[in-house]
Amino acid sequence: MSMKTAGVIGGGAWGTALALVCGRAGLTTTLWAREPEVVDAIRTQGENSVFLPGIKLDPAFAATGDLADLAGCDLILNVTPAQHLRASLRAFAPHARPGVPILLCAKGVEQGTLKLMTEILAETLPQAAPAVLSGPSFAGEVARGLPTAVTLACPDEALGRALAEAIASPLFRPYVATDMVGAEIGGSVKNVLAIACGIVEGRGLGRSAHAALITRGFAELTRLAVALGGEAETVAGLCGLGDLVLTCSSAQSRNNRIGLALGQGMSLEAALASLGGAVAEGVASAPAVRDLAAKVGVEMPISDAVAAILAGEADLDTAIAGLLSRPLKAER
Repeated sequence: MSMKTAGVIGGGAWGTALALVCGRAGLTTTLWAREPEVVDAIRTQGENSVFLPGIKLDPAFAATGDLADLAGCDLILNVTPAQHLRASLRAFAPHARPGVPILLCAKGVEQGTLKLMTEILAETLPQAAPAVLSGPSFAGEVARGLPTAVTLACPDEALGRALAEAIASPLFRPYVATDMVGAEIGGSVKNVLAIACGIVEGRGLGRSAHAALITRGFAELTRLAVALGGEAETVAGLCGLGDLVLTCSSAQSRNNRIGLALGQGMSLEAALASLGGAVAEGVASAPAVRDLAAKVGVEMPISDAVAAILAGEADLDTAIAGLLSRPLKAER
């Protein structure tokens, strides 16, 4: 299966970084951005000065504001935020050819419907071939060409291998899996847990508490993935544990920065404003993760606490005290 062209839907930092990945792999790449200023900056300055400043793009890098320009691409990467995925797929639907592989790169659960990104794709573009890209990857590092490994999950193993080969380079290594549910839950829940870890750091609760939260959070993440039909082995890899460790341990993570700001006493509105328009997926996903877990009967106390804090249902000290006063139990 030969792939020569790629279209990237979403002109944020991660979309731009993945367009660079595709270009480095030898694909002729076109990036679609909703913001005219992003398209203009790429065309005139040779960089996405709005969301990824300082990273020069190849002169062959094409930017467009018209989704029709992606109609003939062999591969589509959708990198719009999770809560906007449905709208972007609907907009692209008139231009999508039957069977086109769509690699979903957003990490989240849709509010209201509680749907995963693959479920949204199945509803909006049922003729597309689905795949999921998830794993420990900061946009800035990927854009600069630093070594990165991710999970590429696709139920069609042959297509998964073809997609991995199409975007791979020595510095960007996709590991192929078939479990899309596990890959999606790993990417979604780790954002919520990263907010919790930021709160722990902002409150000065120490590295021991931070390590305990990552470990117990991973147990929550695994329970939800398995309950939804995913595999524990999947989330024990790059798209679960790997992404969780990265996102919970670095201020490069927007979700971690939101938690840090909250832990230091900043309001949620001010914390979000400090991101300068960038999206912290965990803020929108937290209530959806909580509702999804309740729907399938999975206990997720850390994620519940984050959702309560973000919704103003509990203050930080009450939420922390609630977690620390839970009954003792066996670890497994």
